[in-house]
Amino acid sequence: MTYEIESDLDAYVDAHISPEPEHLKRLTRESYLRLINGRMCSGHLQGRLLKMLTQLCAPRLVVELGTFSGYSALCIAEGLPEGSRLVTVEADDELEDFIRCQLDASEYGEKVELRIGLALEVCKEFADESVDMIFIDANKREYPDYLSEAVRMLRPGGLIVADNTLWSGHVCDPTYANDPQTIGVRAFNDMACTLDGFETIILPFRDGISLLRKKKLY
Repeated sequence: MTYEIESDLDAYVDAHISPEPEHLKRLTRESYLRLINGRMCSGHLQGRLLKMLTQLCAPRLVVELGTFSGYSALCIAEGLPEGSRLVTVEADDELEDFIRCQLDASEYGEKVELRIGLALEVCKEFADESVDMIFIDANKREYPDYLSEAVRMLRPGGLIVADNTLWSGHVCDPTYANDPQTIGVRAFNDMACTLDGFETIILPFRDGISLLRKKKLY
C-alpha cells in the first residue's frame, strides 16, 4: 500500500511541475535500456530542481562529481547563463561513449566538458574559491573527501548540492552501521551540518538532496 501511495504522489508531482524536455525523456529511456542500474538516472523532479538551482545561482563555473548517463549534467547545462560551463567527472570509462552521444544530441551539450577520471584527482585542478556551484553524486564512500574538496573550491555565496544523502533511510538504520557506503554518507551529513560559514539543509525527497550555501564575507 505504501508503494502505491508513493507512486500516486510521484505521478501527481510529475504532472504539476514544469514538463520534462523530450530529449531527457529519451535519455531516461536509453539509460534503462542500455545501462546497468538505469534507476540511477536523476529523473524529472530532480532534473527540474537542478535546472532551477542553477538558474538561481547564475554560476560561471559548475563542477559535477559523478556523471552516470549525463541526465543531471544536461539539466545543469540547461540552467547555465551564456558563457558559463559545466565540468562533469565520471570514473567509469565504459560510460564515455554513451555520455558523449547524449551530450551531442542536446542543444545544451556544448556547455558541458566531460572528464573521465577520478573525482578527487580532477578536483585538485581547481583553485581555491574558483567554482560557483558543485553537484556531488559519485562514490558514496568518498563523500566526506568530496565535501572537503568542495568546501575548498567553492567561492563565497556558492552552492553545494549533494544527492543520496538519506541513502534509502540507511543513515538512521543501525543495521547498516558497518556498511562502507552508509558510513560515507553519514560522515558527509555530520560534516555538512557543522561546517563553519555554511548554511545547510536536507530536502527529504527522492533519496535525499542536501544544499550547502557558503556564506558571503562582508
